[in-house]
Amino acid sequence: MARVLVTEEIAQGGLDRLRAAGHDVDVRLGLGPEELVAAVPGAAALIVRSATRVTAEVLEAGADLVVVGRAGIGVDNVDVPAATRRGVMVVNAPQANILSAAEHTMALLLAQARNIPQAHGALVAGRWERPRWEGIELHAKVLGVIGLGRVGALVAQRAAAFGMQLVAYDPYISPERARQMGAELLPLDEVLARADFLTVHLPKTPETAGLLGADRLGLVKPGVRIVNTARGGIIDEKALAEAVSDGRVAGAALDVFEQEPTTSSPLFELPSVVVTPHLGASTREAQDKAGMTIAEQVELALAGDFVPFAVNIAAADAPEGVRPWLPLAERLGRLWAALARELPAVLDIEFAGGLADLDTRILTLAVQKGLFSVSTDEPVSFVNAPQLATERGLAVRATSASSGSSGYANLLTLRGGEHAVAGTMFSDGSPRVVMVDDHDIELPISRWMLMLHNDDRIGMVAAVAAIVAEAGLNIVDLKLGRSAAGGSAMMALSFEEPVPGQVLAAVRATPGILDAVALADV
Repeated sequence: MARVLVTEEIAQGGLDRLRAAGHDVDVRLGLGPEELVAAVPGAAALIVRSATRVTAEVLEAGADLVVVGRAGIGVDNVDVPAATRRGVMVVNAPQANILSAAEHTMALLLAQARNIPQAHGALVAGRWERPRWEGIELHAKVLGVIGLGRVGALVAQRAAAFGMQLVAYDPYISPERARQMGAELLPLDEVLARADFLTVHLPKTPETAGLLGADRLGLVKPGVRIVNTARGGIIDEKALAEAVSDGRVAGAALDVFEQEPTTSSPLFELPSVVVTPHLGASTREAQDKAGMTIAEQVELALAGDFVPFAVNIAAADAPEGVRPWLPLAERLGRLWAALARELPAVLDIEFAGGLADLDTRILTLAVQKGLFSVSTDEPVSFVNAPQLATERGLAVRATSASSGSSGYANLLTLRGGEHAVAGTMFSDGSPRVVMVDDHDIELPISRWMLMLHNDDRIGMVAAVAAIVAEAGLNIVDLKLGRSAAGGSAMMALSFEEPVPGQVLAAVRATPGILDAVALADV
């Protein structure tokens, strides 16, 4: 029997399951940070939702913790690296609310098409306004699905049942996978130009923040209706309000906002806009499934059995020779995904030198974990990463080479499509990225970076430095690299804050800049 500390409400069935397994379920709701630190000693499991912050201090106090369970998808409120260092498993319920989120998207789609909230408000206010609230049918309309992950795929399936034509944008989905869903995969600008309805299902990343701003909203098909149940900030709310006001966008329905909670927005003043306060996962069924799922995962973890929804893995579970490589492998996966911005058909992972003689299967999983964490809000684990690769049509090939011409005793290289990255472990035990797109460059470890591919000529560093200086960004580190073939070079700049979208756009527009990518947390 183990003590399970539960600090937020979960489904009663989940609590009953843990008690039936013989565990002591200690429910203490509403604990403050200091109260949690005082309550966690002696607990083998801690179950939370989104309000409880499981910090390094909490984990240190919970010396007996085996597992932390998050009854939901996101684990932003759990210090996963600290848990991993302490050998504490973190588990979640990644599929509990995807159906509810997809259904809420369809509800907003229909509400927008038929003006249901507006007509209801008018009628209960004493106004019978049939002509004013005339709607449109979904049948035969083109739905543009931006993001074909788990929720986007469910929305596409349901929209097809209404007779809608499906076009989609998702750089991390293969065309064949999109065809299996009945969708035509297109570049984003083509989706915007063709769609009668647009629905957003992307994670919020440096690349997707402000994705639908004034410029792209100027490309949409006149009269389009837009739905966002993904993350606030992907759509520029001010630009959307202006597009609705001038009539280019017929209407919008939003469940998420850049700042939450919020009770004020220019969108709230527009009669053709429908809004809800982040209700996508707020169904009884979703909460019940989350509670039951997390109870099952915690029960498995306490029993020492295989846990399918484990978000992390203790370094002790990896072969001794490859343990130090785990953070580097994951970082290389994130870096490659950020640079590539779309999936090729095949990703090759090569282990060279002494590393090639070890069991590196867990490093292959770590690469995939890092790669897909860039493209989804769902926590990616060693367990679900291969499944995501299969779902998205990516073939992962791992090979070993006992020697190479790199000059490093050990080297881990990722190569797919037009991009490649490589890293090694130095003799002092520090991990280093040493190659990007066949340019020798040693990357700094920084939270916010700007990676540039440019012509190898005089003045490029000065041109970029002038742009970031004008924006008030302080460069804390700068690395340069050159291609062995000549003609091109790379710059990696590190900052103390995120790179604004206008800075990225200005850099990309600079003569001699071949490509520029803003990176965060790689």
